[in-house]
Amino acid sequence: MSRRYDSRTTIFSPEGRLYQVEYAMEAIGHAGTCLGILANDGVLLAAERRNIHKLLDDVFFSEKIYKLNEDMACSVAGITSDANVLTNELRLIAQRFLLQYQEPIPCEQLVTTLCDIKQAYTQFGGKRPFGVSLLYMGWDKHYGFQLYQSDPSGNYGGWKATCIGNNSAAAVSMLKQDFKEGEMTLSSALALAIKVLNKTMDVSKLSAEKVELATLTRENGKTRIKVLKQKCGCVVLPADSTSVFNFKKFLQVVFYTLTVSLLLFSSVLLGRPQFLLV
Repeated sequence: MSRRYDSRTTIFSPEGRLYQVEYAMEAIGHAGTCLGILANDGVLLAAERRNIHKLLDDVFFSEKIYKLNEDMACSVAGITSDANVLTNELRLIAQRFLLQYQEPIPCEQLVTTLCDIKQAYTQFGGKRPFGVSLLYMGWDKHYGFQLYQSDPSGNYGGWKATCIGNNSAAAVSMLKQDFKEGEMTLSSALALAIKVLNKTMDVSKLSAEKVELATLTRENGKTRIKVLKQKCGCVVLPADSTSVFNFKKFLQVVFYTLTVSLLLFSSVLLGRPQFLLV
């Protein structure tokens, strides 16, 4: 029982809990799954898309993944309108730093600055916490590739692999088992992300329309942020699809060979040579 201690953001319960903050975190638990994996050669973000409509234009609509600056991007889980406000604030913070110091903002400093704003919304009356958690991927000259997570309370942390949103506990458990520190490449991270989403998403079959994927890499001294499109085969097909395809092709070859052999054998028995046109 909250006993009316949840009527205001700034009221602590006798147990020392802020119920409004906990309710905001509960809203994230019902949102689409988002996971991030830190690899040796980059960072991967994968997110579940729930608002799927054939009339939506993907060029002007992105539900889960946002580019912040040339070196950072983020994925969100929670209330989309709150996420739009926070991502716009992140872009403003990054551009102000670039204008003032003539260099990109360090990843952790950008995350820390936003978390200070999120924490203020849990401390002052007349406001409510933002009902959204974010996963940040980025690169800077200080620490290289980085992956961060922040929640509505303003708390944040750096991760090697993590998940937020629906069924996040099961996804984190799978990441603990399959994540191999020091051996992860972007290709293996992509296979692991698809495996985790396939097991944790509440869908009967995983398809490209229900997933957003983005990678952050370094090429020729510049950061490259790529959003993998639905036309990309690696998004649509599972990790073992190549072996299934090869097995089907093998069966076709065997069937054709047996058919030709039977026709030749029957022609020899009947004494009627047959000419096969292939």
